[in-house]
Amino acid sequence: MKSLEQMVAHMGWADRNVIEALRRADPLDPTLVELFGHVLGAEHIWHARLVGIPATVAVWPKISLDQCVEVASDNLRQWSALVTRLGPDEENRAVTYTNSTGDTFTSTVGEILVHVAMHGSYHRGQIAWALRADGQVPSPTDYIAFTRGAPTATQRSAAR
Repeated sequence: MKSLEQMVAHMGWADRNVIEALRRADPLDPTLVELFGHVLGAEHIWHARLVGIPATVAVWPKISLDQCVEVASDNLRQWSALVTRLGPDEENRAVTYTNSTGDTFTSTVGEILVHVAMHGSYHRGQIAWALRADGQVPSPTDYIAFTRGAPTATQRSAAR
């Protein structure tokens, strides 16, 4: 369970770092806010599926950066509470859900949490790449940077 709690803590940290990078962006590409909104929408929807409640945020929500801050905060609070109260066998509990295209699947709680973590990392990486391609500096979101409390090497620092 400690590893699940750490994955959720990383998710919250990484989301805050993306928000920080997007706030610094000048100019801010609105497609990056849209992509980040998707990360947050997916986090919200997967949590709703796990706890059996209707989602209130779309998978591709049209939200502002300020609204992203609110959704990210809510997501972290909800995910943290969920993983804190998981029992020892809960990670293997099957969850049946219907996806955004109407197909029904069954996955375990653990599989869903790993998916949420990997999905967010994938899209946060896309945001970082786009910021860097635009000459801007993304905030670190790598898991290892989170665990050791120091940023990872960048292209510039690795070349020294």
